[in-house]
Amino acid sequence: MKKYTRIFQGTAFSSKSPKEVQILKEYLFCINNNGMIEKVVAPEDADYQILLDTYQGEENFFCLAEGQYFLPGFVDLHVHAPQWAQAGTALDIPLYDWLNTYTFPLESKFSDLDFAKNVYQDVVSALLANGTTTALYFATVHKEASLLLAEICAEKGQRGLVGKVVMDDPEQNPEYYRDANTQTALADTEEFILAVKELAKSTKQGVYPVVTPRFIPSCTDDALKGLGELAAKYDTYVQSHCSESDWEHDYVQDRFNKNDAFALHDFGLLSEKSVMAHCNFLDHDDAVLFAETGTAVSHCPISNAYFANSVIPIAHLHSKGVEIGLGTDISGGFSPSLFDNARQAVMSSRMLEDGVDTALPAKERGVPNSRLTINEAFYFATAGGGESLSLPIGRLSENYAWDVQIIDTTLVSAKLPIFHESENLNDVFQKIMYLVRPENIREVWIQGEKVHSRI
Repeated sequence: MKKYTRIFQGTAFSSKSPKEVQILKEYLFCINNNGMIEKVVAPEDADYQILLDTYQGEENFFCLAEGQYFLPGFVDLHVHAPQWAQAGTALDIPLYDWLNTYTFPLESKFSDLDFAKNVYQDVVSALLANGTTTALYFATVHKEASLLLAEICAEKGQRGLVGKVVMDDPEQNPEYYRDANTQTALADTEEFILAVKELAKSTKQGVYPVVTPRFIPSCTDDALKGLGELAAKYDTYVQSHCSESDWEHDYVQDRFNKNDAFALHDFGLLSEKSVMAHCNFLDHDDAVLFAETGTAVSHCPISNAYFANSVIPIAHLHSKGVEIGLGTDISGGFSPSLFDNARQAVMSSRMLEDGVDTALPAKERGVPNSRLTINEAFYFATAGGGESLSLPIGRLSENYAWDVQIIDTTLVSAKLPIFHESENLNDVFQKIMYLVRPENIREVWIQGEKVHSRI
C-alpha cells in the first residue's frame, strides 16, 4: 500500500459547484509529502478500512472530534496589508478624503521597516486565525517593506501573493507618499518581482509577486504601460482597483473616454492572472471583456457598503462567465474575516434584488435575479478564489492543496445551536457559515502543514 505523509478523518464541506455544497461524511483525506490531497476515500470505498487499520493510532493520523468539521481554507483576493493598522476607523467619509486624510499618511510610515514588521506580522497572523490560507496583498510603494511582507508570509506558512504598489503620478499623489518617478517605480517593481521569485524557490506553500498599479488615478500612462510589459515579461499576477466608486469610475472616463476595464486592457493589465477589486460599475461590455481575458473580480461586500456608492450585481457578472472571489479589503472593509464578508455578500445581494426605496412599488424597487445564496458565497470564498488565481486551492478534492480550517461547533464560549447528533449536515453547514467566530477555528493547515492552533 502507498505510504502517505498524513491522513485526516472527518466530515468536510466543499463546493461541488457554485450553488451546490458537497458533504463528505467521515471521509479520509490522504496527504502526500508536497502537502497535496493525493487520495480522497469514502467510507464505502474498498480501501477505507484498510487505511484505517494501517494508520489509526499513528502520529500522522488525525481524526476530528465530535462536532468538528473541515472547511477549505479561505482565499482572500483583496487585502491592503498596511491598512490593518487603521482597520475599523475612518469609515464615515468619502473614498477620496479617506485616502488622503488617513490612508496615505499611514502607508507612508512603512518606510520604517520596524513599524512595517510589527503590522505585517500581525495582519498575517490575524488572517490565519480567521481561516484565510491564501491572501492577495497590496503592500506600499516601499520595495523593502513589500519584500518583508512576502518574507513574513513565507515564514508563517501563508500562501501570499504580494504587490509593491505603484503610485507615480505627481498630480494625483501626495509628495510625501509616492514613487520618486516612473523609472524608479518600474525598476523597483522589477527588482521586487525577481526577489519574490527567488524567495518562492524555498517556500513550500508558494509566494508570488504581483504587479500592482494602485489604480488608474495614481499612475501615469508610462507607468501603466511599463507595468503591463513587466507582467508579460515575468508572467506575473496583476491586481488593481477597477470602477470602484462614482469618483474613480468618472475619473477614468474623463481621462481616457472609456471605462476602467478597457483602459486597463489597453495597457496589458487584464489576463488570466489578473484580479480586479470592487468593479461595481462594470457594464455589459466590461463584463464580456473580463470573461474573455479571464480577469477575475474580487468582491468586497463590506467595503463596498462604505465606499462603492452602489451594490455590485455579482450574480449577473457570474452568469456572464466572470470569475468571482471574495476580498476583505482591509481596511475599507473593517473585518479580517471572509465569514463576515460571505454573510454580507448574501445580505447585499438580497437588498439589490428587493430594492431599498419603499416609495417605489415592489415590482420596481429592485433588480431581479440578483440574490446570492450562502452556498454561492462559500464558493466565492473558496473554490472561486482558487479559480480566480488559477491555483489548485479552495476545494477538498484530489490534486488540491491541503488547505483547511478545522471548525469546532461545541465550544462553551462560542457554541453553535446544534442540539442533535443526527442534525441534517446541510443545516450544520449553514449554521457554520452564518455563526462561526474566530474562536471556532481551532486549527488551520496550509499545504499539509499546521500554521495556526487555538488552544
